[in-house]
Amino acid sequence: MKKQQLVLWIILVIVGISAQVSAQTNGNIRGSVIDAASGQTLPYVTVVVLNTDPVVGVVSDEQGAFSLPPLPVGRYNIQASYMGYEPATIREVMVLSAKESVLEISMTESIQALDELVVRPKTNKESPLNSMALTGARMLSVEEANRYAGGLDDPARLATSFAGAAGDVTSNSISIRGNSPQFLQWKLEGVEIPNPSHYPEVGSIGGGILTAFSSQVLGNSDFFTGAFPAQYNNALSGVFDMMLRNGNNQQYEHTAQLGTLGVEFASEGPFKKGKKASYLFNYRYSTMALAGDIMGGALQEVSGMRYQDLSFKINLPTKKAGVFSLWGIGTNDKMFTPLPDDLLNYEYLPAENATRQYMGAAGLGHRIFFSANTYLKTTLAATHAYNHVYIDLYDSQKQGLERIVDMLDKNTNLIFNSYLNTKFSARHTNRTGVTLTGLFYDDNYNMAPDAPYSTGPIANFADTDGSSSLVSVFSQSVFQWNERLTTEIGINAQYFTLNERRTVEPRASIRWKAAPRHTVAAAMGMHSRHERIDYYFVTTPQTGNELVNKNLDFTKAYHATLSYDWRISDNMNFRIEPYFQYLYDVPMVAGSNRSIINQTDFFMKEQLVNSGNGRNFGVDFTFERYLKDGFYYMLTASIFDSKYRGDDNVWRNTRLNRRFLANALAGKEWMLGKRKQHVLGVNLRFNLMGGSYYTPLNEALSLAEERPIEDESRMMESKNPASFVAHATVNWKINKPGLTHEFGIMMLNLTGSKEYYGYEYNFNTRNMDRVTPSVSIPNIYYKISF
Repeated sequence: MKKQQLVLWIILVIVGISAQVSAQTNGNIRGSVIDAASGQTLPYVTVVVLNTDPVVGVVSDEQGAFSLPPLPVGRYNIQASYMGYEPATIREVMVLSAKESVLEISMTESIQALDELVVRPKTNKESPLNSMALTGARMLSVEEANRYAGGLDDPARLATSFAGAAGDVTSNSISIRGNSPQFLQWKLEGVEIPNPSHYPEVGSIGGGILTAFSSQVLGNSDFFTGAFPAQYNNALSGVFDMMLRNGNNQQYEHTAQLGTLGVEFASEGPFKKGKKASYLFNYRYSTMALAGDIMGGALQEVSGMRYQDLSFKINLPTKKAGVFSLWGIGTNDKMFTPLPDDLLNYEYLPAENATRQYMGAAGLGHRIFFSANTYLKTTLAATHAYNHVYIDLYDSQKQGLERIVDMLDKNTNLIFNSYLNTKFSARHTNRTGVTLTGLFYDDNYNMAPDAPYSTGPIANFADTDGSSSLVSVFSQSVFQWNERLTTEIGINAQYFTLNERRTVEPRASIRWKAAPRHTVAAAMGMHSRHERIDYYFVTTPQTGNELVNKNLDFTKAYHATLSYDWRISDNMNFRIEPYFQYLYDVPMVAGSNRSIINQTDFFMKEQLVNSGNGRNFGVDFTFERYLKDGFYYMLTASIFDSKYRGDDNVWRNTRLNRRFLANALAGKEWMLGKRKQHVLGVNLRFNLMGGSYYTPLNEALSLAEERPIEDESRMMESKNPASFVAHATVNWKINKPGLTHEFGIMMLNLTGSKEYYGYEYNFNTRNMDRVTPSVSIPNIYYKISF
């Protein structure tokens, strides 16, 4: 309570101070222009604001920097033109009175005279940030993160708007094309990090409640859904390659927010006026208590959740030694669920459980140019994840609590990542690098044999305190043969010192511009990942102290994708992307047909063997109208089939074989006020997806033992109902000189759609009840920027 009062007091002081701030009524757009392949800044580039009369524009200076004249509040299209390069356009840049819009415009060098072909300006929506990704990726922009409904300021939830990606209301886990959410890799500033969500792996493996990333600090990021380039290792389904933006290095800017999900404060600015170094940080303290009081029901049951996160980035350019950056992110989560009040007449097992979790990642980055076309980028990073879960079950005979689960998981990684990027010519760019990861772990997992359904002697099934390493090297080249044909070829190799397993993974892609508005691309490659560290140290009652999973191999996959893009107009695009993925060496529970593809628990206490397979194939569709004249929409759909095979050679549905996904997003902005300086925004999202599969119960045995027992002879035969979910966001921005007030409401699951999480035995009715929570989450907030 004291922390909450302190934060509220700080916000009130900020509001009072902000009311006295004076600044320009208009907003500013500035930034820099770089070569997309080499990363080098481009001088003397013409940068103009489209559709202005008279034309508003400037020329970048010798360092590639530009600053446009002050502009009235609103949205603008910015275009950069430079001799020998394809024009580049950044669409619908929002200008507000309290914050500068700082852009980085990437331009692609043309390999033939521009008068020999029709040149169409390239927009920032068309390509991912990674210039070596020719297909299979989508850029998630900061502007979209602030605008799309259904996100609650969480990029993981926003990514499920894209074709092929599925999620839930109660979890931000991302299933890509039927794959397990744990097959997705999270990267930050170029290095792999632990799941950055609050309450990671609790209730849903690979996900959590919300990520620790806020749109206040998040930069434009790439979301890969298959056949990704060779520089990405240790991932099977996709990669979320996230970046933190640099803070404003010319003026101080601050944002404070108060809402039903908690409070937030962000600040950025130069360390010293007139210098290029900058800082940026964001802090959040959140609780479900107030939202639970408003909505009641299942949300009120988790009102004991308390979580905090902090993220920051310090950018330190030098004259000769390159650019240094210091960045970090951390979470602090706790949750406690007490025993029910009535211990004589209860419906479900009376248990008391607690969760304590921390996650942190911090790194020192450095980029230095050896020449105009060659740079070296290096990162030293450390990550740490701490997870302690315990469950105490009430014993009616002893009339007391008995511990049945006590699991402690501590993992620290030390990471060295470095690559050399060389643009040999306009036709050829190469990137070659290495990643060394030191894995340090301390795991102690204890559980009663039938937990959490009955008491009994607690036993250890995984106990380790040690270290190992993962080594990865890669090299990849992009060849632009002409203005229409581009190819990429690369190779990645991994070596896991824990059990001396290794992989070599070739990858390739091709992109052909069949016509100015029509592009075809294809990609294929091999991918692999190691399992969670605790899996390798499992012991079983049957084998004593033997580490039955110590020699598990990498899970591996072949990816193949094909895509066709039709640029219908400058602000409208259609994409179709068929794909096929074949997984092999997939771990299976020995002597059964249970696969980690269907795993829901974050732990494993059984022997595994690399005998399983999987296959996913389907088609993704995206039809998008980019934001223009204050209106946008995006329609996505996926039709797919996801199966796995065990030792009996029978193909079965995977748990997340939903068969179909569909999303419809739309939004509208109105410029209001006497000078059209205020902004009213309404954003909607509708999601329809098929139900997940599950293994039905052995009803007679379940009722006899008063706990859910699956019928493994009918593995993954039953299917949950399809779901229809609606989300909405409404906000009102009031722009004053140097100050922006924002009032808004974000509503998750307006339709009250149910989710399905297995069964519980009801001691009153003596039946098995389906667990079907219906959770709607509101965030009513006020934000001030100054």
